Amino acid sequence: MGMQEELSAYGAWRTRVEQTIVRLRGWLFESNLNDSHNDLCIEQLLQKLRDDRLVVAFVAEFSRGKSELINAIFFGDQGARVLPSSSGRTTMCPTELMYDGARPACIDLLPIDTRRGTTTVSDLKSQPGAWKRIDLDTTLTAAMQQALGRVSEQRRVAIGEAEALGFRIDLSGENGLQPDAQGMVEVPAWRHAIINLPHPLLRQGLVILDTPGLNAIGAEPELTLSLLPSAHAVLFVLGMDTGVTQSDLGVWKTHVTAAGGSRQGRIAVLNKMDSLWDGLRTETQIESEITRQIASCAATLDIPESRVFPVSAQKGLLARIQQDGALLARSRLPQLERALVEDLLPAKRDIVGAAVDKDARELIGRTREVLAGRRRSIDDQLAEFSDLRGKNRGVIQYMLKRVRAEKEEFERGLERFYATRNVFSSQTNVLFGHLGMDALRARTNHTREQMEAANFSLQLRDAMNAFFDDVRDSLTRSAASVDEIFRMMEAMYQRFSTEHDLRLGVPVPFSVHRYEKDITRLEKAFHQQFNTWLNMLTTEKRQLTQRFFETVAVQVRKHMEVVNRDVEHWLRAIMAPLENQVREHQKQLKRRLESVKRIHEATDTLEERIEELRQTGAAIDQQLEELARLESALDSALKAPVLRVISAAAA
Repeated sequence: MGMQEELSAYGAWRTRVEQTIVRLRGWLFESNLNDSHNDLCIEQLLQKLRDDRLVVAFVAEFSRGKSELINAIFFGDQGARVLPSSSGRTTMCPTELMYDGARPACIDLLPIDTRRGTTTVSDLKSQPGAWKRIDLDTTLTAAMQQALGRVSEQRRVAIGEAEALGFRIDLSGENGLQPDAQGMVEVPAWRHAIINLPHPLLRQGLVILDTPGLNAIGAEPELTLSLLPSAHAVLFVLGMDTGVTQSDLGVWKTHVTAAGGSRQGRIAVLNKMDSLWDGLRTETQIESEITRQIASCAATLDIPESRVFPVSAQKGLLARIQQDGALLARSRLPQLERALVEDLLPAKRDIVGAAVDKDARELIGRTREVLAGRRRSIDDQLAEFSDLRGKNRGVIQYMLKRVRAEKEEFERGLERFYATRNVFSSQTNVLFGHLGMDALRARTNHTREQMEAANFSLQLRDAMNAFFDDVRDSLTRSAASVDEIFRMMEAMYQRFSTEHDLRLGVPVPFSVHRYEKDITRLEKAFHQQFNTWLNMLTTEKRQLTQRFFETVAVQVRKHMEVVNRDVEHWLRAIMAPLENQVREHQKQLKRRLESVKRIHEATDTLEERIEELRQTGAAIDQQLEELARLESALDSALKAPVLRVISAAAA
């Protein structure tokens, strides 16, 4: 199986799971078992599946053959180079290749001048007017190549303008852009590019992130803080002839592994292996040199040798265009592709499948408990009414009093429930007082005021460090509020289970620990890229403040938005089972009381009521069976094999 077939198989798996969720939603609606919480859960599940993307990022210093490698892996079937790939700098701005059926085939280019403002790239994605759109004619390769070449455009600007755009200047060219003899600097014409291309792989949800070299990456920290950490795989491209240079190592430490906090999903590619095919070396000597470079690269980057792949992107692309199987095998491109797919798809499927399985099973469990509660109520009523056969009116009247007393007792319990819900609401307000976006905005504004008032570098550092301390403190206080809410709900679950025989189980706990880890990762990246004495001494205060708030603070805001969303979902999930069962129990008591009343008023309705209850019970049994079938269908869809062919090939 090739990469396209594997991604198609993954897409088919995702579609099967989505169709099963849609079936479940339809059945809940038809069975009158849907409610606002279940509807929201299902919509979130479907959205999670529809928005699922597989992001593969390519990172390298200039002239490592990165764009050629993308062409060879993903676009070899086009018969020509799709992305510009020539000597020198080709990718000058971060470029996303993807497909969105709601948009035409096009390139959206974000002008570099947008860096003068404080709006991030992710926020500008929702502002179409900020971008320059170029339509793509996918039927003409030459026209498409010309259009795609726009991503490599540059501008010559004065040093002051380059610095205002966020680029570091270095006369040696080692730690920044190097001015020419006239004091001018070449900067990218575009800040970001999005290529919407109806390619088969991109249609399956693949997103390719092509990044520029070190100096351009440094000018757009959002890459390191957000885009690269969110990538499911990062291919770090090196030159076979150079190995890991000091510049390469700087990119690896500062931009590839630092922000992600892990080397998982990181693959090193030693490109231009064909430079060894000089006709002077024997095959044994070539293999020995490749083995030596793999060992050296793995040791320098601190990754296993199995994560280092020697390839020739140029020969692999040529082989695909000419359909030369022998040359393709010699380029070793298939081994890299197989490793990429084996890394990418199983891990992504496990993540998506686990998330869907957890939420769907909670929903199914809640629905099953509602039906089981109805069945128990029917059984209790059947037992009571069967005992009434042949009994006099006084016995029926006694039962009527007993049911009324039970209903009154439950209503007294409802008063405690409503009181608990009021406390729950108050504690929720306290929680969002620590965690909410209003608190974060106030914290951010305070930090900005401190930085703008700072006269010394130390004061700037203190203000930025205090920002992270405050965010962590808010998460710590939020964790205490979450624990308090959980303990209260746990006690209420137990009370209603004991006093009213409700099958509530144990409420689902929640932890903010993983969000604290995300903030810690962001802080680590911040210290490496911003909070250095070199940066403090060489960057003007206004520019440093702007960069901090348009990158670091914005990423913190996005993480906190995720925390708020997940906490809101948990709060609904922890209250919904209790609310649902209380409401259901109240309905059953009301029906039971009405039934006894009718029997009391006309004893000849007893047999009719017993038969009616039997039919209702049989209908509930059918619903439980159908729910079990839907659960089994979901389980089969989630566990359906996707990578059997690849596993066999790997073996």
